[in-house]
Amino acid sequence: MNKNEIVITEIQIVPIKPQDGLIGFASFVLNGCLYLGSIGIHTRLDGTGLRLTYPTKGAINIYHPINKEVSKAIEEAVFSKAKECFSYLEEVMSPNDSCNDRYCEANNS
Repeated sequence: MNKNEIVITEIQIVPIKPQDGLIGFASFVLNGCLYLGSIGIHTRLDGTGLRLTYPTKGAINIYHPINKEVSKAIEEAVFSKAKECFSYLEEVMSPNDSCNDRYCEANNS
């Protein structure tokens, strides 16, 4: 594994009864050495896709990505697995998943 390579494995998706946009939780192993869990999977407020939320305790962030590259890698891996798990995501996610995140140039123009 390259020092700067981001490897996300053992992705698990736990669906829940949708509530205020929350549709499930994700967990995964980052670079084979760090387990991250309790990551909320939400439908976007405008209905165009998905977004992730990371655990907090009150106003304190437990953990979250600190740069775009890691955030994008996590989103791509989790959204791909979520799409396999949720049959209705075809309606939520556009056919071009690569442009369905906040880092896509098409969405930021």
